[in-house]
Amino acid sequence: MARSARAQEEIRRFLDIGAVQVAELELDGDQAALRPGPGSPPVTHGEVFVLVRRGGRPVGTLLGRVPEGADPRAVLAERARAEYGPAVFGGPGEPPFTSVVVATRERAGQLARALDSLLAQDHPRFEVVVVDNAPVTNETRELIERKYAERVRYVREPVPGLAGAHNAGLDAVHGEVVAFTDDDVVADPRWLTELSAPFAADAGLGCCTGLILPARLTTPAQVLLESHGGFAKGFTPRTYDPARPPGDEPLFPFTAGRFGSGANMAFRTAVLRSVGGFDPATGAGTAARGGDDLYGFVRVLAQGHRLRYTPYALVWHHHRETWRDLETQAYGYGAGLTAYLTAVLVNRPALLPAFLARLPRGLAHARTLTAVRETEGGGTPGDHDVRTHPWPRRLSRLQRRGMLYGPVGYLKARRALRATSRDGS
Repeated sequence: MARSARAQEEIRRFLDIGAVQVAELELDGDQAALRPGPGSPPVTHGEVFVLVRRGGRPVGTLLGRVPEGADPRAVLAERARAEYGPAVFGGPGEPPFTSVVVATRERAGQLARALDSLLAQDHPRFEVVVVDNAPVTNETRELIERKYAERVRYVREPVPGLAGAHNAGLDAVHGEVVAFTDDDVVADPRWLTELSAPFAADAGLGCCTGLILPARLTTPAQVLLESHGGFAKGFTPRTYDPARPPGDEPLFPFTAGRFGSGANMAFRTAVLRSVGGFDPATGAGTAARGGDDLYGFVRVLAQGHRLRYTPYALVWHHHRETWRDLETQAYGYGAGLTAYLTAVLVNRPALLPAFLARLPRGLAHARTLTAVRETEGGGTPGDHDVRTHPWPRRLSRLQRRGMLYGPVGYLKARRALRATSRDGS
């Protein structure tokens, strides 16, 4: 098929992707409670992406279809019980004093939604710090002063870049644990407790990440992204220990994208400070385009601390909505991946031999990561490697281009930071 014809076919397939409702279903014995996802209307007939909970904790997702005229709760509960049996959980334990850092830039409406969910957490003792990154207006400061002055601290970071903003927040916090999330999420009420409690149970834990699910699946871009994994990392808790490298992760610790994402991560504050925080030449808002969270994961693991993933710490993420957003995201992911690897090796040269030993497998992994991915039967958005829609060739090409650009972008960002430092001195 000629390239132009192939491109037209990809566009047609993309535009044919229909919206999917988002809902939560709590199973409690013979009872079931169905509610719409954050900001979604009540569930009706049609396709529904469902988060299934037991005892309030996430246990899995499913994609169900409710026939017209049927009771959505009954239909989805029957399907959920067939797939997810009873589950027994221990309590999360007593969480330590925790700080939450939210970096933002000129998105006061989204920020207010995120802050409302953060201030509704069931955590017994926490603080919230908003970092206003390179603001061009006073909108964010005015929002904090007007609506959240007694409950949220405001920090201004004039140099653009997500990692630099996170470092400014890290400098300002008082908590034993520091959690990071984005201004485009809605946090589950139990999020912060579930994310921070593991630190009290494991003195060797340096980092904890959690589950990210889509708040809405209303546009083709949102559905396509979630159909190919989105930000979710599954529903099985897992601890990564550098003293016992996982046998199923031959590239450990360099495949940091498997550990979690920056919209849902927490660190023991002293540990993150001991490794120097995040590299300010990485992350959105810099020439590197991303990779700041992955850099933090690897630096903490390389220091000998464990990293835990828990699906019980949930945030709902508002995915970008357009094809152009997907293009930007694909290129940025590729660039961020190789930018963070460059940053790790520049800042921790002792890791170079381990990196070179894994390089052949890493290149094979990169080819797989950026391959054109066709559908493999049915599937649920959020399930990794189970696709309901093909991944367009253009997005794969953009991701590969981003990977080639990443090291260059990182070096550009470092030069820009040095120039900013000279100008400010």
